[in-house]
Amino acid sequence: MASAISANKAELLAIANSVASEKMIDKAIVIEAMEEAIQKSARNRYGAENDIRAKLDPMTGDLRLWRVVEVVEEVEDYFKQVDLAQGEKLQPGAKVGDYIVDPLPPVDLGRIDAQSAKQVIFQKVRDAERERQFEEFKDRAGEVITGVIKSVEFGHVIVNLGRAEGVIRRDQQIPREAARVGERVRALITKVERNNRGPQILLSRAHPDFMKSLFAQEVPEIYDNIIEIKAAARDPGSRAKIGVISRDSSIDPVGACVGMKGSRVQAVVQELQGEKIDIIPWSEDTATFVVNALQPATVSRVVLDEEEGRIEVVVPDDQLSLAIGRRGQNVRLASQLTGHQIDIMTDEEASTKRQKEFAERSKMFEEELDVDETLSQLLVAEGFAELEEVAYVEIEELAAIEGFDEELAEELQSRAAEAIERHEEAARVQRRELGVEDDLAELPHLTEAMLVVLGKAGIKTLDDLADLATDELIAKKREAPRRRNPEAGPQLKRAAPQREQDKGGVLGEFGLSEEQGNEIIMAARAHWFDDEPDQQEAADADSEQ
Repeated sequence: MASAISANKAELLAIANSVASEKMIDKAIVIEAMEEAIQKSARNRYGAENDIRAKLDPMTGDLRLWRVVEVVEEVEDYFKQVDLAQGEKLQPGAKVGDYIVDPLPPVDLGRIDAQSAKQVIFQKVRDAERERQFEEFKDRAGEVITGVIKSVEFGHVIVNLGRAEGVIRRDQQIPREAARVGERVRALITKVERNNRGPQILLSRAHPDFMKSLFAQEVPEIYDNIIEIKAAARDPGSRAKIGVISRDSSIDPVGACVGMKGSRVQAVVQELQGEKIDIIPWSEDTATFVVNALQPATVSRVVLDEEEGRIEVVVPDDQLSLAIGRRGQNVRLASQLTGHQIDIMTDEEASTKRQKEFAERSKMFEEELDVDETLSQLLVAEGFAELEEVAYVEIEELAAIEGFDEELAEELQSRAAEAIERHEEAARVQRRELGVEDDLAELPHLTEAMLVVLGKAGIKTLDDLADLATDELIAKKREAPRRRNPEAGPQLKRAAPQREQDKGGVLGEFGLSEEQGNEIIMAARAHWFDDEPDQQEAADADSEQ
């Protein structure tokens, strides 16, 4: 037996060295796997109930087996415990509570034991290899890597990356791009996930960052951070837009990316299967950047609403189809590039919209303030759109309008306040008819009109409102105040008329901020906490009894 083990010393070490080298893992992991396999085989031979340990010397290949037993006064487990007398035989001077090492003779692995040991070693090595792969790639997200296409399964491309495999899912491929087994392919590492079958390395050729990385490889100025790609948007395989800026005023960012006779951009275009790329100068001024992003269309006027993230763009009638692009591609890419929703309309449509808004607002002021048509139109022309704007603007700003004086301004503000109160009273009556409790009217930021909407949604008590999350109550975005042209007169800081926005919130149409929504919810929940001391006092009284 001993000679057989001795003869296998060199072979065991050779196997450990070979596996560690081939799988590129630590030799100690392979030695540990062998020790576990030998322990498992020894338990099969001596009894699985025994606590058997194995130690393989990584330098000499010497193998030691032993059983660990505990010295006890009364033996209950004969496999793992011995009494004091037997313990002293194994180790002179042993005391109760000591753990003793009982050497065992080496085992000769039979065919079944050898196969079992082989499976243990393979599993341990496989786990170590997967961990090594994960550690190697976990911090490489955002990096472009080159591999060889191994197979195509259900439309997903499996790529051999050398020490691991990655997958380009169908939605991350460039449409109509043929993937052939054995071809080299470049892709962006988007995510590295750990799972039971090893690390899953997700690759993409459709991600905008893939195009940005290709430009960094082709344009030295981008690699050296002289030129920066501030934004990118893609319709993979068809068209793309990038916004670039130069930190060096002497270098044209667009020209540098295009290269001599278009050599640099063409190299990227070829890699992206002919994808047309618009290179646009980036600007801190949102309006300027939007105008650039909609190239090659010509823009007449841009109206920004930055808080809501919407932009209204007016173009000449003959530029409408060019601005929208085929199947809306141009405006969609421009929206992605700028991070704003872009609404495009022609000069005629914009004029019609303005006329309609002007007529509606004039009619509203005429009826609510009981003034003639000329005065109501003058208010709208000066940028007023809501009764609140008239009621709460500084009196000097109203009096400064041509043809107005302080007396007229005070009268208009008084009538506007009365009209607002009439609307509030009507809403209050409707709210009470709906059964909405008065407690809700005491909460901050809630108007009677809001309470009517809550009542129609079935939210009628503090508990009903307190059960909502903030997102369920309000829209996530608040519309920006509408400001008129400075040339039209004094600037008025006032809330703009609300547009229809996030339908996810019950009060979404009112444009409450997230902070206001949180305050409303917390105020509605306050009575929950007010009840806690009373409950605690009652519990204390019960315990005293």
